[in-house]
Amino acid sequence: MKKIITIAIVAVIAILYAFTAKENATWTIDKAHAKLGFSATHMMVSEVEGWFKNFDAKITTSNPDFTDAVVEMTAEAKSINTDNEKRDNHLRSADFFEVEKYPNITFKSKSFKKLDAKNYKVTGDLTMHGITKVIDLNAFCMVATHPMTKQTIAGFKITGKIKRSDFKIGSSMADIIVGDEIMLLANAEFFKD
Repeated sequence: MKKIITIAIVAVIAILYAFTAKENATWTIDKAHAKLGFSATHMMVSEVEGWFKNFDAKITTSNPDFTDAVVEMTAEAKSINTDNEKRDNHLRSADFFEVEKYPNITFKSKSFKKLDAKNYKVTGDLTMHGITKVIDLNAFCMVATHPMTKQTIAGFKITGKIKRSDFKIGSSMADIIVGDEIMLLANAEFFKD
């Protein structure tokens, strides 16, 4: 009788474990369908937009609704592009990003909080220009099955704001020339490995 009870207990534990055990899934960015951008106010009257040409990102999660997701992103600072070579070279210089000294911009999430069916608040560490700050981002997510590859894909639109002064970028540049508040906008498609 003891043996049967022991076997039954082990079987119940195994079944419960099977239902509660989570397997981490990795979502890889589809670089052909991704853009990491920003905008800054110029002379208080217009917006200058730019993006980073070279970046990579991945999401690791065990929940299909991303509530335990960890997002990691790395961008190459010297790949900054605003469609103006003179301005881009200035942004790469010691006046702004100092790309030779600080070649990478990184982000790693600490929390991925679901607000409703498609919206999330993402909080994490942004490291730029040798300084790390906790920032909050808004993420809008759609999940689908790719009609040709049959892979599960997820699209994210990420928005947020940072202050360049928090990262000591362009410290000698007056806010009237380049606004201190920088708008972040990223669109990225990921596929589940």
